[in-house]
Amino acid sequence: MTIRRLLVANRGEIARRVFRTCRTLGIETVAVFSDADADLPFVREADVAVRLPGNTPAETYLRGDLVVRAARDAGADAVHPGYGFLSESADFARQVRDAGLTWVGPRPESIDAMGSKVEAKKLMEKAGVPVLGEVDPASATEADLPLLVKASAGGGGRGMRVVRALADVASQVELAAHEAASAFGDPTVFCEPYVEHGRHVEVQVVGDGHGHVLVLGERDCSIQRRHQKVVEETPAPGLSRETQAALHDAARRAAEAIDYVGAGTVEFLLSGDRFWFLEMNTRLQVEHPVTELVTGTDLVALQVAVAEGRTLEAPADAPRGHAVEVRLYAEDPAAGWQPQSGRLTRFDVPGVSARFANPASYGLRLDSGVETGSEVGTHYDAMLAKVVAWAPTREEALRRLAGALSRARIHGLRTNRDLLVEVLRHDAVVSGDVSTDFFERHELRARGGAHRGRGAVDPAEVSAHAAALALAERHAAGRRVQRRVPAAWRNVASQPQVTRLVEGYPDGSRTADDDVLDVEWYAGRDGYRFAHQDAPALGATSVRAVRVAPDRVTLQVDGVDTAFEVSVRGDVVDVDSVHGHVALTRLPRFVDPADQVATGSLLAPMPGSVVRVAVEQGQPVATGQPVLVLEAMKMQHTVAAPYDGTVTDLPVSVGDQVAAGAVLAVVHPREAPSEGDQA
Repeated sequence: MTIRRLLVANRGEIARRVFRTCRTLGIETVAVFSDADADLPFVREADVAVRLPGNTPAETYLRGDLVVRAARDAGADAVHPGYGFLSESADFARQVRDAGLTWVGPRPESIDAMGSKVEAKKLMEKAGVPVLGEVDPASATEADLPLLVKASAGGGGRGMRVVRALADVASQVELAAHEAASAFGDPTVFCEPYVEHGRHVEVQVVGDGHGHVLVLGERDCSIQRRHQKVVEETPAPGLSRETQAALHDAARRAAEAIDYVGAGTVEFLLSGDRFWFLEMNTRLQVEHPVTELVTGTDLVALQVAVAEGRTLEAPADAPRGHAVEVRLYAEDPAAGWQPQSGRLTRFDVPGVSARFANPASYGLRLDSGVETGSEVGTHYDAMLAKVVAWAPTREEALRRLAGALSRARIHGLRTNRDLLVEVLRHDAVVSGDVSTDFFERHELRARGGAHRGRGAVDPAEVSAHAAALALAERHAAGRRVQRRVPAAWRNVASQPQVTRLVEGYPDGSRTADDDVLDVEWYAGRDGYRFAHQDAPALGATSVRAVRVAPDRVTLQVDGVDTAFEVSVRGDVVDVDSVHGHVALTRLPRFVDPADQVATGSLLAPMPGSVVRVAVEQGQPVATGQPVLVLEAMKMQHTVAAPYDGTVTDLPVSVGDQVAAGAVLAVVHPREAPSEGDQA
């Protein structure tokens, strides 16, 4: 059976990745899209596209009946589920088959067998694959701590929490169940021992239905945030040949135990030379490009070949080189990994050798669902792209990837780009000392650590100085009169010019005066100078203007010339330099009283839906006590009281949709007792 027209039941970079292989194979493509995704690149790239009315996943991509109907309407003869959404739904696989369409994925029975992590462990234990035991949360003791609460269905870190105190077990189990129900429609969770400093290593398998199971190497995915992978690589660093062979053998036994057909991943937790089965993902993984680069395979092409009934053979060539992938997210690592939304005003990664496919030789691969001008909404995952470097050695791959990311220009919303560069260059990562608690073990500058940027220079402060001069030049260039007069020039310079900036993009939130960056400067016929040429606030001995243009400013910082690229859109200024990317917003000289909010206001960090209100108006609260829970980008975010006080206003309720910067509650601080009261 030959597939002629294939529908991809997914979105963004996932759909684009499958489309890329389909074009190579000569297969026509069908996209399905929600209203929120109508303008994204994957819709334009498909040969035909079918609208799924609505915005949320529940209204669109999770509606198997609508997807199957779209396949019929578009004349598709096959459906590829991508990864995520319905990719591990046995019911959806059956719907596709019952409609007479070819399912490009594993048998529904295999999905069922691995769909419950609880039942999957039992199957693996029978197959001789090492597993971790379960812990009953109702009878857990101190000896069982720390515990890991996990959702039985789904993955991606949702419904997963580490518990280190017995008093927290019940509440964390309840929260994990709520999150699992929201993400997967199944609130079932279970507990198992949490392995400190463990590594997450997975093995790629492909079964062809003719008794052959290919094992295409392992991937280390240990560097994670919120139990979601951030950096992935192959081969896994530091594995002995014996451990690597044992992992591959265990993965093959796992696949054979359920007569697995198609591409899948068997995931293990590794500590030293010991390992235990975690789960099997019965789909293609987000991080599959690193395996493709090293093995020279196209895993989507193998999936299609299996669906068409062909027999697979192991790759003729031995694995070659090392590949490292990072997930570029729209999120703020310094604010608890908060997802971000908004328009990408610039998205440019230099030096890309190939997109959604293997380059002809060692190089850089980019798999992205967005481009300049794309809108990043709140309904879906915050991942923007996967950037992958392939090189002869691990050291070269890490260096190449860090270099490309550091030169990337990504504007419009906060991302984890600077954090990824710092991670890839971190001594522990370079030496191969990686584990799932990497971010807990290391203080990183991009997460708000004590020393941001390179050396002692504060990147926000020095970038603000570059921005102030670029803004002055732009203003001068736009004048229609007195064009030869220097910007902001005065006959008697009794006071400096002041440019007020604040770090970050305008999102409706208010900023304290302490966060404002005031840049004081003078302009004359000899150029610009700062009010304080010696600038201790910058953490540097001196900062001087060398060359100034509307889009590029060179400052001499401690005697070293440093170039800053400056991009201006209205009041928003994006500054890129060797110190990383800094987004700045120019503040007005006078604030409209209507824009001010009451002291103690808790503001929405992002657009989202209120899913839980934990307090009532007039109720006393303690520091850190949950006030309400927002759901955005498939994650739940707790908004807590910043100090002891009383809830004096609560303008939202469950089900409300709120914008970024909206007032969710007002907590009036509790007054400290006077000396007379203490007496």
